Amino acid sequence: MGILGDGAALVESLVPAGLITAASKMVEAPLGLADVATKLVEAIAINSVSEKIRRKRPVVIKRRNIHSGQLAELTNLYFRVADIPIRFWSKVEDWQRWEIDCFNMLNGDRFRASASGSRTVIADKLPGKSLWEHLNRGTLTRRMLLAAAAEFRRAHEFWSDEFRGRWSHGDASITNVIYEASNNRARLIDFEIYHEKSLATAARQADDLLVFLLDLVGTLPTRQWLPFATTFLEAYGDAEVIAQLRKQLDLPGGLAWIWWGVRTNFTNPAIVKRRLANLSRAIAKMKSYDATVSARERSKRRASISCQMTSPGIPKPSSRRRAIKERANALSPGIPRRLPTKT
Repeated sequence: MGILGDGAALVESLVPAGLITAASKMVEAPLGLADVATKLVEAIAINSVSEKIRRKRPVVIKRRNIHSGQLAELTNLYFRVADIPIRFWSKVEDWQRWEIDCFNMLNGDRFRASASGSRTVIADKLPGKSLWEHLNRGTLTRRMLLAAAAEFRRAHEFWSDEFRGRWSHGDASITNVIYEASNNRARLIDFEIYHEKSLATAARQADDLLVFLLDLVGTLPTRQWLPFATTFLEAYGDAEVIAQLRKQLDLPGGLAWIWWGVRTNFTNPAIVKRRLANLSRAIAKMKSYDATVSARERSKRRASISCQMTSPGIPKPSSRRRAIKERANALSPGIPRRLPTKT
């Protein structure tokens, strides 16, 4: 069943009456793909967010809305149907735990997050501005991208019991990267989404890089796109993850493209395809990527089946069989080779 084409019954079963009208309009109205996707994203009001001053400190208050679980399940159904490997935390207690744990793991050196009741998380507001603000103002610099890359690499080194492997964000868009100019530090926020746990570590972390780059691909001028993207990847530096990223640069089709449209701000697909192809070629020229591919190819080579190239039947001085025989003789010189015969 198409999530957009015949979604009225699905929405009716999962979403309260107050949201059915909006969903029905989305299905019935002759909207373009971008309009439909935009309305879908706007409809996913899972959390309400506000800012206040508490104990003379600015804080961000995130509260799960009353129908958040149903909205999360509806969105997760779309992700599953479209084969998009991310999910919203549908249970409030799971989201609250993950949001607090991730924030404190990454930012607990100076800032804290904690629960307030059963549906709310209160976190210190991080100083600085999001890279999304800098991108839209035309003030994004390579220095900021270097700081972001360093933070991604640092975050990806943390162990996660949830994944039984290294951690990944799940929604590492440029809006969720806060840059503090005074100390040239980037930090990650907003942990409502997680990766499918069946994904390999490199695939999860490559998806984080991809989400970040898709925000850039549709917004940066042509002359800046490739230099900025390669600056970010070279500074990130994990060759295995970057090699995996290169495999994930192809544009998807079908329902998955709706989400990519959201990620790329509905940039012309031809432009996105061309820019990602240019990035793929640039990655192939990176020294770290080339070294990783070369090592992988060496590991795939089969062992030689011609062990004695020059003298068949005569072991070489370095052969394993001859070495074992010589060691046996050296260790037991006094042991006769044959049992004594009776006379």
